[in-house]
Amino acid sequence: MFSNETIDTYSIPIIVLKNIVPLPNNEIKLDVINPQVIEALNSTNNSNKYFGVFLQKNILSNDYSIDNIGQIGCVCKLTYLEQGVPTKARALCIVRCRINAIEQTSPYFVGNVTSMPKTSEDPSKELDYVKLLVKEIEVNGGKLLGNNKDAITAIGQGVTPDKLCDILVYNINFDLATKLKYLTTPSVTQRLMYLVMDIKREKEMSALDAKIEKDVRDSINESQKEYYLREKMKAIQNELGDKAKKETEIDELRKKILECKMPPETEKNALNELARYSTLGVGSGESNISKSYLDFMVSLPWSKKSEDNKDINKCKEQLDCDHYGLTKVKERILEYLAVSIMTNHTPQAILCLVGPPGVGKTSLAKSIARSLNKTFVQQSLGGVKDESEIRGHRRTYLGALPGRILQGMQKAKVNNPLFLLDEIDKVSSDFRGDPASALLEVLDGEQNKYFSDHYLEEPYDLSNVFFIATANYLENIPAPLRDRMEIVELSSYTEYEKFEIAKRHLVSKELKIHGLGESCFSLSDDAIWKIIREYTKESGVRELERIIATLIRKAIKNILSDKLSKVEINASNLETFLGKPKFIYNKIDNSPEVGVVTGLAYTQYGGDTLPVEVTYYKGNGQIKLTGKLGDVMKESCQIAYSYVKANCKKFDIDEKLFLENDVHIHVPEGAVPKDGPSAGVTMATAIISAFTKRKVDNLCGMTGEITLRGRVLPIGGLREKSIAANRSGLKKILIPKENVIDLDEVPDSVKKELEIIPISNVEDVIKIALL
Repeated sequence: MFSNETIDTYSIPIIVLKNIVPLPNNEIKLDVINPQVIEALNSTNNSNKYFGVFLQKNILSNDYSIDNIGQIGCVCKLTYLEQGVPTKARALCIVRCRINAIEQTSPYFVGNVTSMPKTSEDPSKELDYVKLLVKEIEVNGGKLLGNNKDAITAIGQGVTPDKLCDILVYNINFDLATKLKYLTTPSVTQRLMYLVMDIKREKEMSALDAKIEKDVRDSINESQKEYYLREKMKAIQNELGDKAKKETEIDELRKKILECKMPPETEKNALNELARYSTLGVGSGESNISKSYLDFMVSLPWSKKSEDNKDINKCKEQLDCDHYGLTKVKERILEYLAVSIMTNHTPQAILCLVGPPGVGKTSLAKSIARSLNKTFVQQSLGGVKDESEIRGHRRTYLGALPGRILQGMQKAKVNNPLFLLDEIDKVSSDFRGDPASALLEVLDGEQNKYFSDHYLEEPYDLSNVFFIATANYLENIPAPLRDRMEIVELSSYTEYEKFEIAKRHLVSKELKIHGLGESCFSLSDDAIWKIIREYTKESGVRELERIIATLIRKAIKNILSDKLSKVEINASNLETFLGKPKFIYNKIDNSPEVGVVTGLAYTQYGGDTLPVEVTYYKGNGQIKLTGKLGDVMKESCQIAYSYVKANCKKFDIDEKLFLENDVHIHVPEGAVPKDGPSAGVTMATAIISAFTKRKVDNLCGMTGEITLRGRVLPIGGLREKSIAANRSGLKKILIPKENVIDLDEVPDSVKKELEIIPISNVEDVIKIALL
């Protein structure tokens, strides 16, 4: 009726199993308690003996419905049936089959099935697979088939490739999912290939399991063995001592102590400690502590120095090569070098570079080290709360370590390195002490010659070290610590400096990082200007560097995907790479207006123009301020209003206007906080313009703090404000007379295009600014 050679279609009883995968050429044994299955077996026994065996789709479920029956199964012939509890049955699996339809569901399933006979695609390849399997059985048959004598006998008598595969799969301990793969594959060639790979994988997993089990067993045995040997070794060492080895160590340490050329008293104490170490037992904890201490002492650079660069011109060339601008800092380094050459001694210079993030404080310190030919050591102090981080722990504590200062000296291997104390303004304190107080000794030129570390317990000379500290906020540094350092402020970069830095350093640096040649990428000057003005707003150049890196990555992608030889980026196609601009700087008004004056502001990102608007309306003499102004700026508004009100006759203003009207002063971009006194003259001018109905020159900007007497006081950030005025299109700016001395800091290109007029009082401003 059914065979493994022909395609046949019949309706037969069907039983569903959970944990047995039927495969042709194998006998399955069933212990049944399910009434539905028993009924199906009884019906089969009374007819032609054929029935179908299928596996549940979800073997974890007890659902025996039609929806949970797998589509591929096996036609079996019942060979034995014994009634009882449970009912026992045996059947021979004949051929794979597929369910076409379920024709009956009660009292048992009856389905229309079509057989799926074996297929052979490549007999020669099957023969090769059979040879591999037979060889594997000869070598590992016992492990693969266990004690299944029937399977071993059947294979030994010679079987077809199809039967060999089905017998092995059924009897090897594969998981259900793996066996189901063989049930659904009629191709003999495909099944033999699967079997070779699965046996290999099973062998590897078995070997791994055996190795892990052996390692665990050996580990337990080794731990017991190691403990026993250690205890026995301690007893032997206590009796005899490991004299030969320890004597060698002592001789080496004594030689190193003498070679270090320590101060006489320190050398004497080190030799005393060595003598104490020689009396301690090898296995004692005190011996290890003493040995670690002596090793640390001899690792410190007591007398070893590096040869500094004594050529001022070469030093200047190196500084100029690494950094653009920063004239004051470079001048201070050259002064340091000049004093060092003149005195033949390291000056007690302790610099503190203060500036916003990204302006190059840390990289400048590295550049200084290169220019002076000094070893560079860096210790970040951000978040340090424990005094022991600076001074170290006392040796009485378990796991004691020296402080960061001496750890840095140990790393430097010379006693005159450049030592960078990064983020010194981020040091904080708690119940464990105040690290900032410990730094007082380190950064005091009169005290650090005898710096004391709790771990070392000997004075160590730090006077040859060139200390440089960095900070973002000067006010966060305690006053005593600030007093010991020479403050060098690094203001935010101007647009011109950012342009030069990008052109000279950033583009070539990112091209090298991304592995792209300069011949394959170009970034025009106008594109760099547009990036600086419309895509970044920062004090330093970190975001500018990230944007340049983004452009290079996009260029690399275009080169590889579009097979381009070069990508050229300019102002016209920049938006296709970066999208719409993120920032828009203030532009001047197109025409003069009443009550609108352009002021100049200085922010952490550089300079910007700041329009001030004033109007008045019927009221009772009140003043209204808007624009998210800070306390100082609000006071400037009050001063400006009081000055104009007190001098109204001088400016031809009817004093009744102040009594009968309310004044509203607004500084646009209301969501942006604003503060500072330098807008006082701008507000006074706007108020006078509003009350006199005289228009203000839209091409004129101004800055300056005013007093109640109308005097204009000096301000800060003149360089940045001048650059912002030039960028926004102003033709002249009014500055306090006392700021004339700061004009040297304004770039020459700005001074050529701007008319800069010094003023000393508000009356000077009115004469120039009002039309």
